[in-house]
Formats: sequence, C-alpha cells, structure tokens
Amino acid sequence: MPNYYPMMVDLTGRRCLVVGGGRVAERKVALLIECGASVEVVSPATTPKLATLASTGAIRLVRRAVRSDDLPGAFLVFVATDDPEINRAVAAKAREAGGLVNVADAPESCGFLVPSVVRRGDLTISISTGGGSPALAKRIRQKLDEAIGPEYEAFLKALRELRTQAQKAIPDPAERQAIFRRAMDSELFDHAARGDRAAVKACIANLLAGC
Repeated sequence: MPNYYPMMVDLTGRRCLVVGGGRVAERKVALLIECGASVEVVSPATTPKLATLASTGAIRLVRRAVRSDDLPGAFLVFVATDDPEINRAVAAKAREAGGLVNVADAPESCGFLVPSVVRRGDLTISISTGGGSPALAKRIRQKLDEAIGPEYEAFLKALRELRTQAQKAIPDPAERQAIFRRAMDSELFDHAARGDRAAVKACIANLLAGC
C-alpha cells in the first residue's frame, strides 16, 4: 500500500462528485456537506435521505448512470455503487480525468482514503489504518470519542483566544511559543471546561504577562 500523505483540505465550494446513491454514498455526502463542498450525486436510484437533500438544494442529483463527462472538474470523486466492477471502471476513468478518487471498500483503487474522525468543534482527530482494517480505526475512534470530551472544544477556543492576543501583543515568535507551552500546563483547561469565562480571561492575561 502507498504511504499516504496526511493532510486537512478545505473543500468549501469545491465540486465533489459521489457516484452511487445507497447508504455508503449517503455517509460520504453527509461529511462533504458538513465541510462545505459543492456536492453532486450521480445515480439512477438513491436513498430517501439523498432525495430529500436534492429537493432542498443541499446537493445536485443526476438520476442516471455515471458518464465519462461527469468526471472532469471534480476535485474529489467518491465511488460507492454496489457493483465492484462499475466501481473499478469509474475509478480508472476518474484517475484518467486527473481527479483524486476514493472507492468504497477497495483501498487498492483509491487515490486517497477517508479516515475515521472524532470532532470537537475545530478539533479534528483522524485515524487511518491505510485501508488495512477499518474495524480497528473504528475501535480506536470509539475509544477517543470517550476520552476526548466536549471540554476540549472549549479549551481549543480559549487557546485560539490566547494565540490571537499573543500575536498582537508579543512580536517575538520564541516568546509566543513559550507562552503556548505554558498554557498546556496551566489552569486554562479547567477554567474553559467549567465555562468560567472570567477565569479564562484572567488566566490568558496572566500567561501573556508571564505570571
């Protein structure tokens, strides 16, 4: 298997094509919508949920089999029909068209993999086994889901506030990095987790002042 390059991609407004209209395609579409992509689904039949998304304008739905001229211009292509032969053929054509392609349950045909994900606001934790064991990725995600609670979303917001203020007030990058490191061992996490805004602001002020 390739040694995949891990990265976070901004899909806002990007055309992403999903070939297939079943439950797997539905899951792909849901995540793409969440990430702000411009989603197009090509499939003769779809789940009721995908039909509803199309009727509300959340996605563009083309009710027919995929054609070669659907593929150019797609930033990402997700192939999720229930026919492995169709999936492989569409994947090959997508690669010829220059697109990055993901094929459900066929990592050997993929140009990129979709990891298992834990989200807490802007905090995103991705788990991948390189296609070797999606079940293991799911198990690890479940463990992280239990260990990383909503308090981390609040903590990240506080850290973002600290970073913004530090960038304005402290010109020396090394000094800013030292402050960010001290924040990890400060009481900022506990204050943020409790939702104590006054304590968060005071802690940030103390960190910036070097207390």
